[in-house]
Amino acid sequence: MKILHILDHSLPLHSGYTFRSQNILRAQETMGFQPIVLTSPKHEENLKKETSQKENINGFSYYRTGGVSAVNFPFLTELKLMYLLYKRIMEVAKVEKPNLIHAHSPVLNGIPAIRAARKLNIPIVYEIRAFWEDAAVDHGTYQENSWKYKLTKSIETWVCKKVDHICILCNGLKNDLIRRGIPEEKITPVYNGINPDELMPTIPDQEYLKDWNLNGKKVIGFVGSFYRYEGLDLLIKAFATVAEQKPETILLLVGGGEMKKELISAIKDHGLENKVVMPGRILHERIAGVYALIDILAYPRYSMRLTELVTPLKPLEAMAMGKVLVASDVGGHKELIQNGRTGLLFKAGSNEALSKALLNLVENKDQREKLEHQGLQWVINHHTWMKTTAVYKKVYEECNGLN
Repeated sequence: MKILHILDHSLPLHSGYTFRSQNILRAQETMGFQPIVLTSPKHEENLKKETSQKENINGFSYYRTGGVSAVNFPFLTELKLMYLLYKRIMEVAKVEKPNLIHAHSPVLNGIPAIRAARKLNIPIVYEIRAFWEDAAVDHGTYQENSWKYKLTKSIETWVCKKVDHICILCNGLKNDLIRRGIPEEKITPVYNGINPDELMPTIPDQEYLKDWNLNGKKVIGFVGSFYRYEGLDLLIKAFATVAEQKPETILLLVGGGEMKKELISAIKDHGLENKVVMPGRILHERIAGVYALIDILAYPRYSMRLTELVTPLKPLEAMAMGKVLVASDVGGHKELIQNGRTGLLFKAGSNEALSKALLNLVENKDQREKLEHQGLQWVINHHTWMKTTAVYKKVYEECNGLN
């Protein structure tokens, strides 16, 4: 069965979205499917340059739509994007003759994909990785419950009603759709996973160990994007308490993003310039060696709709690397982390609770080792990509039965 995946963007861009997409393609190929990809004009916008109409990346065919010039009038740019994407879907379908279209959020992909699927008389699956109206709130694009927020939410609900089946990242998103009136039997969770061949306990990166002066230190770390909802400002504040009591500790913040300047300012305000290392973004192939440098991973996400509903990938990566983690008790974390068994949860937004949890693990080697072992076993048993994506087979078979 040939599956045409419609993506917002893809490799060579690096993001959680692109890495999930690549792992889905690999898993589907192993299952016997033939996945191909078409990206929307947002790919060129994010890449900031034009691309060839077709590329081969890691053995998979990636078709491109090409960029779209912005129009200085409400919604015209989005309408133009969807029209161009629809035309490109039809062009690619004429060449590839897919058996099913699998469109991935946002709705700008879902709407033209629905139109194309109905024209081609083939099934359509829509996959939601996050509600984009909630992400827009965190990015400051618009306010929660504003007219733009409500419009985006209503369009997403409409798309879900029109497609043949919905795949969804986690149970938090699934339950929200059920409350909107989407039948439960129409929704299948496809959880995030890890590739145990790429992420496993390994030796620390010796070059970074030396360059960052981490030898003999207890390292508390975060690896990811510096979004506001990640709570890294809270982590710095809590770490100041930890560092005062445990001078051998170092905070390692790997990544970059919108909060970088504020975090640097907070580090200075707390007098932690010599206790915090911020090396910027690291090449993907060296991430495993960076994880190996860290003793305790911290995920202090603030509570908001996005973090309450959506499960992140990073805690799974930490477990796969055999690392202990501390995370806030938002819904997305509670769906992944069993408190006291695969990690420690603390009250979201509480500086005191976070510093207490970190100190507990710094001081308690036996507890660290117990949580590391249990977390590693749990993620291997339940959250490899081959296990989490196995549900696609049933979804596709049922959708083909409807057409």
